[in-house]
Amino acid sequence: MTSRASKPDTAADLKLRECLDTASSFVIVAGAGSGKTTSLVKALAHLAKKHGAGLRKRRQQVACITYTEVARDEIWHDVGEDPLFHVSTIHSFLWVLIRSFQKDIKLWVADRIAAKIAESQEKIDKPRTHAATKIKEQRNIVRYQRHLEALDSVAQFIYGTGSNYKKGILGHDDVIKMVPELLRAKPLLRALVAQGFPFVFVDESQDTLQEVVEVLKLVREEHRTRFCLGFFGDPMQKIYTTGLGAIPVDEGWVQIDKPENFRCPPNVLNVINKIRLEGDPLEQITGREHWESDGSAQFFILSNQGDRSARLERVVGWLAEHDPQWRGTAAGDGVKLLVIAHRMAANRLGFPDLYAAFNDNSPPSGLKQGFTDGTSWALTPFLSYLLPLLKAIEIGEGFEAMALLRRNSPAFIGVNAVERPSDLLGALKGSVAKLAPAFADGSAVTVGELLEQVLAGGLISLDGRWTEHLPVEGEAAPTEQAEEGDEDTEDGAEKERQVISAFLGCPARQLLGYERYVNDQSVFATQHGIKGAEFDHVLTILDDEEGSHNQYSYDKFFGLVPLSNKDLENINQGKDSVIERTRRLFYVSCSRATKNLAVVYFTSDVEAAKKVVEKRKYVPSNCIKTFEG
Repeated sequence: MTSRASKPDTAADLKLRECLDTASSFVIVAGAGSGKTTSLVKALAHLAKKHGAGLRKRRQQVACITYTEVARDEIWHDVGEDPLFHVSTIHSFLWVLIRSFQKDIKLWVADRIAAKIAESQEKIDKPRTHAATKIKEQRNIVRYQRHLEALDSVAQFIYGTGSNYKKGILGHDDVIKMVPELLRAKPLLRALVAQGFPFVFVDESQDTLQEVVEVLKLVREEHRTRFCLGFFGDPMQKIYTTGLGAIPVDEGWVQIDKPENFRCPPNVLNVINKIRLEGDPLEQITGREHWESDGSAQFFILSNQGDRSARLERVVGWLAEHDPQWRGTAAGDGVKLLVIAHRMAANRLGFPDLYAAFNDNSPPSGLKQGFTDGTSWALTPFLSYLLPLLKAIEIGEGFEAMALLRRNSPAFIGVNAVERPSDLLGALKGSVAKLAPAFADGSAVTVGELLEQVLAGGLISLDGRWTEHLPVEGEAAPTEQAEEGDEDTEDGAEKERQVISAFLGCPARQLLGYERYVNDQSVFATQHGIKGAEFDHVLTILDDEEGSHNQYSYDKFFGLVPLSNKDLENINQGKDSVIERTRRLFYVSCSRATKNLAVVYFTSDVEAAKKVVEKRKYVPSNCIKTFEG
């Protein structure tokens, strides 16, 4: 165990330990900077010490489910890579539960393909469906039927990044949909979960899908005397659209609040408490007895007309000149600029066309959100495979390059180590060699051209969604376009084609700047991409126009723009609203600062915005600057 396990206990840690000793299921609400991961690791250490011998004797494990691979690796290191613990992402954990039930998997896949055929046929049968759409859906039916016929020859299904039913590969979307359905339908599976994993911890529970939460709670309800389920999270840090948010505390459960904040100095803590208390009852308290400095918190309200970059540079320069806490940071040292997929960042980091492809012309919200946080299915082949492969080759990491190829190249799937993978690598050498020139300075190779190269060279297998946009498995990509009024336009399929078409036409080398941005390797970071991170000096930028996210609006949050009828309807019905989504994003952004915080708000009405900020008392009046006049 790392030093986290030996840190002093908080009241929440003691209460959590009682829950573990009595097998009481719990929900722990831990605000930003509270040391949530520390509490989780301390809980794991307690289980190892008190129950480890018995668990090992019964060949049982403690499951710890995380949201990302980075979080998984961090916790796995913290527990000393002890096999008593099964630490994995939610998708990997669900696959572990179901992978032995191959017959059930095959039946589920057959039903899923049949459902896709029925959906396509339903579109064909509707009178309003355009002829081009009917052709596309008929082609889909033919493709789905081939997949259905091929199931008989699939000996075993495996879990991969993208689905290919004919080859027995199930992707993330299939796993997250299939496993909860099968667990809900089969009591035996639920009993096996309780038997194999008597303790299950779910980290970042606010971002966990409702279906997963419900089915795990069902296991607990049926096996409560031998199954302890715990959720670690914070509803105020739910910034993805798919998560459940607050976990309902059922009868017999224990809610544990962890209000301490060990990250933010007093002046920053005051800001985030003001933000949080407008919509959540948890008021955070400082977790330290002593701070070297109270930190600083400044609010800059600037006009959104004209050159934003110049105004932002003025703010950074002013901070370095007038605030001792920021001195030495003018060149960017220790400063992180937090934006919502900001066009300013895209221009500076060299991916303006990529940004435009996923953000302009009212794209589907899923693709736009996926671009913001780097989770879009269209970007996954590059972020998780091709760019890491390029990097491994450039720095001479042969083992890492081989590992990436073995996981992702269709030529390697099912190949045993003794079957001379070096021969396969030699066959793929030409395809691998084409990667570097595609990303070189001045290269005109487009994303679409690069994908066609790596497909033809056997480097990659793309999931079924690409068949709408690229030739996959010998099929021609569709060329027809839906006309105005087509049902495809109504359901967003045509807009998706427009986004992907623009993406495929982008220079491939722009992916390098985008990767730096989304992986937090530049002075810029997305406000979505920094949850869990912390920085000495945080400058968070509030700018609706350049962010252009319908899901968030700082102008609405500050009351400068009226709420729409849909906004009001959501609020009245108790649904998630633009106000609450923006509040959570604002809270997460500001709570990253370990020393100093500056908020820059670009707006069309500077004076009105200043009055609102003064009224809300995020910072004293003398810490609000407008730079007007």
